[in-house]
Amino acid sequence: MQMADMQNPRTESSRTRWLMLALLFVGRTGTGFQFQALGSLSEPLVGQLGLSYTEIGTLIGLFMLPGLVLALPAGYAGRYLSDRALIAIALLTLAAGGVIAAIAQGFGLLALGRIVSGAGFVISTVYFTKMIADWFGNRELATAMSILVMSWPFGIAMAQVGHVWIAVNFDWRTAFLVASAYCAVGAAAVFLLYRGPAHAKRSQHASLVALPRRELVLTLLASTVWGLFNASYVIFLSFAPQVLVGGGYQPTRAAAVISIASWVMIFSGALCGQLVDRTGQRDLVIYGCLGVGALVLLLLPLTSHAVALSLLFGLIAVAPAGVIIALSAEAMAPQRRALGMGVFMTFYFMQQTAAPPLAGWLFDRGGDPYWPVLLGALLFAGAALAYWGFRRIQKSALPV
Repeated sequence: MQMADMQNPRTESSRTRWLMLALLFVGRTGTGFQFQALGSLSEPLVGQLGLSYTEIGTLIGLFMLPGLVLALPAGYAGRYLSDRALIAIALLTLAAGGVIAAIAQGFGLLALGRIVSGAGFVISTVYFTKMIADWFGNRELATAMSILVMSWPFGIAMAQVGHVWIAVNFDWRTAFLVASAYCAVGAAAVFLLYRGPAHAKRSQHASLVALPRRELVLTLLASTVWGLFNASYVIFLSFAPQVLVGGGYQPTRAAAVISIASWVMIFSGALCGQLVDRTGQRDLVIYGCLGVGALVLLLLPLTSHAVALSLLFGLIAVAPAGVIIALSAEAMAPQRRALGMGVFMTFYFMQQTAAPPLAGWLFDRGGDPYWPVLLGALLFAGAALAYWGFRRIQKSALPV
């Protein structure tokens, strides 16, 4: 049986693509683990370094800032370097940013560390997504993307529990260093073990200058759905624990309760991708999940039901993450995928850079963490509207 499998290229290809997905999942987990370090360590940073919550929100957003200028160049870089080399460079850059943050004495070095880590995140995000699209194409793409995307909340959930525990038992600087070590190990694993599909190697040097107008509009709308969806999730992670603390929870318990959503999302996201691949009911799933997300955020002050609300958020609200990012593959032709993902991520990072500082400003102005949570609910509604626009243009035969 083993020899027969080895002689069957279709069997080998199927097995290989799932192994590559597993490898990329492990590597991409480091991006969420490093990103959430700042949010999970906000209390000691405010207490020990005297930062305001506006500054905390700004530092969270700075992680996304490099995407404004690096996403497009990252897309072009694929013409000169292999995907695995770019991922290794990206993860090592994430590690370097964590080391800089670990030695910071104030806002300045923390900001530099976040920007450096963010630069690595930009490159990794473009190519992790491209690599999965290359391997899966139209075969179980929603499922594969859902599994890949779950590596981000998996890393975040690790950070929500692990970084808080490290900060309590050691210090906040050690937490940043642990995240950096994970990213460095991930870089080595991807560089040594990853290989791309043969068809991607044949097409990677296609002549690319710009996206056609229709593809550009679809790409920007898909990016808007993804950006607003993620901004809502980040606001939930960063400010929902403060809502629970205001309701009488201890900080560690509040972080653990909110982390339930990320842990559950790891499984619900993969199941959601399979559901869409099998039934084709993408519209119903996306609209329904976004509606539940907005409702959960509106009800969050009912802290006696916090566990149920966090569970509902993870089971339903953020489950379609992979289904949403799979829109990127539908928006652009395969031969323009690297460039198209650069455009997609540039617009995505614009939204991600702006949302956390705005949420932190609302917290500082109102003195109540529920104000940024309300913003998150509004962003879920905006994501639904952008998805409606995407589907309308996609179904239309007319040029845009």
